[in-house]
Amino acid sequence: MPTPPLETKEPQYGILFDVEQEHGRTKLGLMTNGSWNLDPRRTLFTLARYKFAAKMLSGKKNVLEVGCADAFGTRLIQQEVGQVTAVDFDPLFIADAKERMNPHWPMALYVHDMLAGPVAGTFDGVCSLDVLEHIEPADEASFMKNLLASMTDDGVAVLGIPSLESQTYAAAESKAGHVNCKSGKDYRDFLRGHFENVFLFSMNDEIVHTGFYPMAHYLMALCVTPRR
Repeated sequence: MPTPPLETKEPQYGILFDVEQEHGRTKLGLMTNGSWNLDPRRTLFTLARYKFAAKMLSGKKNVLEVGCADAFGTRLIQQEVGQVTAVDFDPLFIADAKERMNPHWPMALYVHDMLAGPVAGTFDGVCSLDVLEHIEPADEASFMKNLLASMTDDGVAVLGIPSLESQTYAAAESKAGHVNCKSGKDYRDFLRGHFENVFLFSMNDEIVHTGFYPMAHYLMALCVTPRR
């Protein structure tokens, strides 16, 4: 006897079964699964950063994400731009992202170390969240040089890092590997050495604002026009 079709109490939710039929059930990425199970709020904060980046890059034709990890949040950027190339230096994260990729949301995924050279191609937008703090200060100039080498002359970049002040309160798993966090003024001055214009925002939890940098948990920079 055939199984009767599933019906929700309110008929408008029937579309959920259509979406499931077309897309299947989405699995969390390797890193996202970790945060969702260990600290669900951290998942919200991470996705809020991606949402801000996506809105700042809205309308860009070809966007590069540097340090995509499991690329779970990358879909928010995809929703606003033409196409996305996402790279990470860890093969395990790229393999996980490729295994989960939805053909309805295609992106180019590569293993790439930004300290080894620029990503092939030309991009009018760049996103890099929670990456620079993992780069040794002695290597940060090379990282930025290679990042800028892939950008168009009028390109826009959204670059986010935890503030130096936040590290006192960060959980051990959050700050592991953080060797290059910066205070707000130092971060802005550093980025002004690589871009003509830098607009720096404070971020606490999921809220982006223009408040006092030393009280910011996270620093989100909108950078315009790379210096060559």
